[in-house]
Amino acid sequence: MSSSEKMTFDRKEYRSRAAGCLIGLAVGDAFGDAARDPENQFLYGITMDWPEKPTFSTDDTEFALLSAEILINSNGKPTPDHVLSAWKEHVLVEDELKRGGASEREAARNIRRGLTAPDSGKFNAYSQSDGAAMRAAPMGIMAAGDPELAAELAQMNAEISNADDGIWGAQAVAAAVAVSIAGGSVDEIIAEGRKWAPSGSWFKYSFDTAFNILEEFDYSIEQSWMPLHKAIRCEYKASVPEAVVSAFAVFKLTAGDFKQGMIHAGNFGRDTDTIGAIVGALAGAYNGIDAIPDTWIQNVRKPHGTCLQFTKDKDLFQIAYKLTELR
Repeated sequence: MSSSEKMTFDRKEYRSRAAGCLIGLAVGDAFGDAARDPENQFLYGITMDWPEKPTFSTDDTEFALLSAEILINSNGKPTPDHVLSAWKEHVLVEDELKRGGASEREAARNIRRGLTAPDSGKFNAYSQSDGAAMRAAPMGIMAAGDPELAAELAQMNAEISNADDGIWGAQAVAAAVAVSIAGGSVDEIIAEGRKWAPSGSWFKYSFDTAFNILEEFDYSIEQSWMPLHKAIRCEYKASVPEAVVSAFAVFKLTAGDFKQGMIHAGNFGRDTDTIGAIVGALAGAYNGIDAIPDTWIQNVRKPHGTCLQFTKDKDLFQIAYKLTELR
């Protein structure tokens, strides 16, 4: 996307896309968590809509709100000290970090041991997880139309818990959201995400492998579905080369459609809450808030604080709007 094409929409559209992104992330998180629930699988096989069983967003949404909190409290100019202070205030106070991701739990232990970024992310058994990618969308919202800035902010945010592929995955999501918010096409959004997978990295290898399969089967969901899973599946389901690549593949296969993206991401298997959260963020930014059914919005608009207590009853609309004001 050329600089002349950036941010050509008005404030109302910006707010709609920002809300769509953050609400979409929460919908994908909760929908994916519900779809993999054994009871829902027994009742419905494939989850196509919100099930009757109470469904809440998980750590993906609440850590994304932590990212938003860092941006808002720093007036859009965060430093590593802002990130560390937020973790000490909101993450380290959680004794067990219920529903928290492995990289986040390890990072919290490292901080308690006296380590700070980047060491708290590098000396982490789950450094290549999708934990930073799941919380990267707010950087893309704030940096709409400026993917380089979004990636810079995502790296700073990620280094406390991740390294290498874990950071590149976060940069890919943040930069892609920045292009999506600014009105980029599906292919432009994906191209921006792929740009942040360095040559020689596992992330790039999986990206190339996945999209070669999609192209081979002419982007048919039915034909590419199982080969895609087999080609990029790895031991740790929440690794960036598997989960983040899967999310971009689903976004492409569903052509950016929000509901189709949620259905296919939610039923993808493996780390479906994070895959759903990333697809939801990209598709919500791409389509705006009107593409999301109101009943879905109301189910996730105010988190329950299941992982980070400070997020309980925060209004995702208001947070999204505050992020747009930082521009």
